[in-house]
Amino acid sequence: MNAKSADKIATAVIYMISGIVALILIAMLAFILIRGVPNLSWHFLTSPARAFEAGGGIGIQLFNSFYLLILAMLISFPIALGAAIYLNEYSKKGRFTTVVRTAIEILSSLPSVVVGLFGFLIFVVQFHFGFSILSGAIALTFFNLPLLTRSIETSLAQIPNLQREAGSALGLSRWETVIHIILPAAVPSIVTGVVLSAGRVFGEAAALIYTAGQSAPALNFTDWNPFNISSPLNPMRPAETLAVHIWKINSEGIMPDANAVSAGASAVLIIVVLLFNLSARKIGAQLYKKLTSA
Repeated sequence: MNAKSADKIATAVIYMISGIVALILIAMLAFILIRGVPNLSWHFLTSPARAFEAGGGIGIQLFNSFYLLILAMLISFPIALGAAIYLNEYSKKGRFTTVVRTAIEILSSLPSVVVGLFGFLIFVVQFHFGFSILSGAIALTFFNLPLLTRSIETSLAQIPNLQREAGSALGLSRWETVIHIILPAAVPSIVTGVVLSAGRVFGEAAALIYTAGQSAPALNFTDWNPFNISSPLNPMRPAETLAVHIWKINSEGIMPDANAVSAGASAVLIIVVLLFNLSARKIGAQLYKKLTSA
């Protein structure tokens, strides 16, 4: 067999493997969407769930998912940004840098259920936060931090060193160069990484079962006092998210229309995660075009 034939065969095999992966993904998405989309309605998206009767929705669970996501990103993003700036702009090869990178690697390899059990033992039990949005947000911070740190560090590393040298030539300190030159240039890539990590966090369930809880108490959406237990903004209340709700109704089977609710909730979850992934590329491209005039 000559080199050209071997190259054609190898290329065909690679294309075939890639096609199989794409077909598996398309089949999974099509199966979930075909079963779930017919069950979607405004009533389904806004009404509360019902335990022992049909006709319930996912309104509270959907709100809980977005609220917990926002709180988790508010906690994890500043930490990830600071760690990424240190690792890419300030760190030198040494013991401390090795420890930081090793910690990131270990956190990224932890199963989400382990993160959930850790959050349960520390924040729910030891710190007496109870099953709450705050406990879930902190657990998701541990889950999201490695991916977000790597993403931001990669974004900073893609900025040419010529821009750092230009900042030094203008008399700027290293910190001023990072703040006024490096970060603005890396904003498109950073935003893309943040949106992608948000989509990953939105669909998380295992870490939240043991921290945010498996109940969704009735909320008063006219009460925006975060200290009231019925307020949607109260971070100390239990909050069943959409992913946890899907797991719960399939494991308990106490809803007469459990299959329809599960299919509809799964479709909503998939659609939101797809929107996160598609919008990440769009937002990143628009920001890059605006900030660089390219």
